[in-house]
Formats: sequence, structure tokens, C-alpha cells
Amino acid sequence: MTITNTLPGRWVEGAGLVLGPSLLLAGVLIRAGVGDFFPDQLAAYAAHPERMVLSYSLYAAGVVLLWPAVTSLARLIGRSHPGWARWGATLVILGLFGRVFHAGVSHLAFQLVDALGLDAARRAVEATYGAFHVFKAVNLCIMAGWVVLAAGAYRARALGVVRCVCLALAAGLPLGVLKGSSDPISLVALAGLAVAFVPLGVAVLRAGPAPRWWAAALVVALVPAAFFFGLAG
Repeated sequence: MTITNTLPGRWVEGAGLVLGPSLLLAGVLIRAGVGDFFPDQLAAYAAHPERMVLSYSLYAAGVVLLWPAVTSLARLIGRSHPGWARWGATLVILGLFGRVFHAGVSHLAFQLVDALGLDAARRAVEATYGAFHVFKAVNLCIMAGWVVLAAGAYRARALGVVRCVCLALAAGLPLGVLKGSSDPISLVALAGLAVAFVPLGVAVLRAGPAPRWWAAALVVALVPAAFFFGLAG
């Protein structure tokens, strides 16, 4: 496999392909057994805040890391089917923006539990759950994008048939605020995403030389530094 030297780069894309699905799966497995809708999610946070914060944090990080994963696959598709690559990548990435927005609202809802108590937080979320926001426009993208990307990967022979089907299963992942995503359909969708992306990520990471030692050390140092900077700000 030949990997072109384009942005965001082989290491970012390979890491996204491997870590994105892995973090999503870890996030939903940590909150497995909790009801999938907001009253149960808020109650679980009230009872076990550390568990739910870890779960939602891993899930949100996995969503963010999927964008370089998508660009990597889209580049492979674009070699023979650029239209499918453009549409698939655009729809999926728009959907990822929507999921990040949902993660932010979920975070705020958890803070309401701390500030107001569980009952008041539940009432506030129930009263505002259907409120308008601009990211409602990308709900269709969240579901349809994976199907378009999988169809493009099949037409371009970028992935095998089984892995294309597994990629399309990601369309079944529930969307919205305070969704548990630990039901069997969600787990199948995320397992399919891992089957489609993780082997490709390993291939991408192995397709060139290892990074220089100072670059790896810089990345390792920047991650905790970014967290400390954010906390200080």
C-alpha cells in the first residue's frame, strides 16, 4: 500500500483508524448496563460520576479521532472514485460534528446534576430535550454518511466486501444527547467500525518509516501539557 504524504499525515490518520473505534467501544462498554435514555443516564451519573465521565470522555475522544480515519479511507476511494470519496467523507465528517455537539450538551446536563440535584436536572433536560439547534440538520448525515462511504469503499475496492458491510453498520449507532449506546445494535455497529478501520490503521502505520524519537517524545509531552493548560485556563 502506498500512502501519499498529505495532510493530516500517515501517523495522525493511522492513529485515528486504530484509536477512534477502540475508544468508542471502550466508552460504551464502561457504561454497559445503564438504560439508554436520559433519565437513566443522569441517574447513573448521580450514582457513579467518575464512571460516566470516563465513559463519555472516551466516547467523545473516539468521535473526534474518526475524522482523520475517514480522510484516510476517502483518499483510497478517491484514487478511482473521487465523487464517492468526496460525498462519503463530507457526510460522515458533518455527522461527527453533530456528535461532538451532542457530547457537549451531555456534559452540560451532567453538570446540572452537580449544581441542581438529580430531580431538577432531569426536569430541565426533559423540558429542553427537543429544543432547536443548528446541528439537527446533520442528523441525516450521521446515519447516511457511513453507508455512502461504505458504498464508495466497495466500488473502489478499498476494502473487502465484509469490511464494507461492517463499515455500513456504523449507521445504526444511536444519535442524540445522553444516549447510552450500549444496546446490542450499538455494540454491533461499533464492532463493525472496528473491523473496518483497525486493520486499515495498522496497514497505514506500517506503510512507512517510524517517527523520529524527538517527534514521539514531543507528542507524549504535549498531551498532558494541553490538559494542564486547559485546566489552568
